[in-house]
Order: sequence, then structure tokens, then C-alpha cells
Amino acid sequence: MTIKNHKKQRAFLKWAGGKYNLIEKITQLLPKRAETLVEPFVGAGSVFLNTQYKNYVLNDINPDLIGLYRHLQLQPENLISECAKLYQSKFNNADAYYSIRTEFNQETDTFRRAVIFTYLNRHGYNGLCRYNLSGQYNVPFGRYVKPYFPEAEMYFFAEKAQNASFTQIDFQTCMQHAPKGAVIYCDPPYVSLSETANFTQYSRAGFAFHDQQRLAHTAAELALKGTNTVLISNHDTPISRKLYHNANIRSTKVSRVISQKVENRRAVKEVLALYKVGSIHQSTKPV
Repeated sequence: MTIKNHKKQRAFLKWAGGKYNLIEKITQLLPKRAETLVEPFVGAGSVFLNTQYKNYVLNDINPDLIGLYRHLQLQPENLISECAKLYQSKFNNADAYYSIRTEFNQETDTFRRAVIFTYLNRHGYNGLCRYNLSGQYNVPFGRYVKPYFPEAEMYFFAEKAQNASFTQIDFQTCMQHAPKGAVIYCDPPYVSLSETANFTQYSRAGFAFHDQQRLAHTAAELALKGTNTVLISNHDTPISRKLYHNANIRSTKVSRVISQKVENRRAVKEVLALYKVGSIHQSTKPV
């Protein structure tokens, strides 16, 4: 399953909480004999890009993200060619950025939104993806000298995506419809490290504590029934450990890639909670 003797692949999107730096530790815990990997929170897809399963089910509640992936899967050359047009110096300034961002918020064509989404991701502040309560993309201009155009990374994603199906449904529905025997990797919006660090607006709908409970409960149920092994990433907090009380928990440190303050970009503890078929306690009641 895990890629061996292959170059480690970066995602073509910047993404808060991306798993590039944790790939080795994650893949060590994923079952190697499964044919299918299901990701209910695919994000930028670093785990997808750095594993070798026969099939993938990649899900996210963000319609712009899934729309982009579907277009890249079906018409990579056309999409990448259109994206390249926006990586010119004349579009790398605040006036151009905010004009294109306004266009994005008014655009209804999914292909054009996919093109602009990649531009906003690489030209916006700190690679954030954020919407306001009205569903408007509101990340400010990033002021980069020369944003990198990830052409090679996009082509790699497109080629690998030929073995993937993309869905945009609730994570619990995605997990419950996973093929029997498939391994499920979950990278949800994280439990807050503090009361002020509660950013969860990666999509137009937030991710409340009740959703964290639903995730832990669903993972435990699937493993207990013998249907699927589930691995979940999250911050290592007392709340996380209570949520995952009947999982095999491993703690690790990872550098924080995206933070508003440079001084906060430090190593933080994360947990990898493994709900393995055949090794789950009977108590599955959520916290």
C-alpha cells in the first residue's frame, strides 16, 4: 500500500492542516492489504497522493474543492492551461486579486470557479481557504513576490485521480457508505487548542463539537462491527483523548504550517487515533 522508492509528493494546493509532514507516520498505521482508501475530509489530498491503493473515495463538504478535483480529473490539460493564464505578474497585486476574488464570488460556472480557486489559493494570504457566513470567499491578498504555479503537481494529481471517485456529502454518510474492508482516514477540522483558536470555516458550514462526537462514534461503530478500520488525526488535547477513548492513540509532534502569527508556527502535539477492526472496546458512547 504505502509508496516505497517513490518521491514524496506535495499537494498542488496550500491547505491549513495539510498532512505532508505526517505522511510517514500516517501510512505506517494504515492497513496495507485494503484495496480502497476513503477520505471523508480529503483537503489538499496529501495522504491520497502518497499512498498506493487500487481505488480511492475522496470526499469533502467544500463544493469548490470537489468541483476543482472533478474538472482536473476529467480535463487536466484544459484546466491547467487556463490556470496558467492567471500566474502573470499583472495579476499579482492587490487590485487584481480583489477583482478576481469578486469575480469568483459572483461566478456560477464550476469550471471557471475551479480556475480561479487555484489562483486564490496561491495568491491569497497564507494559503487559507475561508468563507464568510454568506458563503463569500474572503481571504485577503497574500503579497507574495512570485506565486508558484504547481503545474507538475496538478498533472500528478490528475493522473492519480483516474482511480478515484469524488463526492461532496456529509462525512458520516461517506463513512457509512464505505466499501466493506476499505480503510478510512479522517482529517477533520481540529479540536481547538484554546478558546481563541477555534477556526473551523474551511467550508461554508462550520464543524461543531457535536460533529467531533459524531466522527468518533461512527469510527468506533464501524470498527466494532468489523466493517472498516478508521484512522483519525487531531490536536492532542484532553478533549481529543476523551473523544477517542476506545481507540489506539499515538501522539506525535508536527510543525504548524499555517498560522496568522509567525511566532506561533511551532511544533504542536497531534494524535493519531486508530480504530482497528477486532481491537475496539465495547463502549462506543461518545463524550
